Amino acid sequence: MLTNNVKKFRVEAEISQRDLSYIAGVTRQTMSLIEKGEYNPTISLCLRICYGLNKTLDEVFWLKQGDFENEKNR
Repeated sequence: MLTNNVKKFRVEAEISQRDLSYIAGVTRQTMSLIEKGEYNPTISLCLRICYGLNKTLDEVFWLKQGDFENEKNR
């Protein structure tokens, strides 16, 4: 499962969920699901979120190495 720090960096940057969702081009509800880890965004959406937060992809999103094997077995 994709893990993320979207909420942490959004709060630190004092950006509302609504504003970040606007920047990223998604609904606020989708942003909420991403922050809770209940929605796996596309790489394009991940990058738009990172640009909005002024962070790198590695800082915001990652998969643990062992998770690759778990994904293959599903």
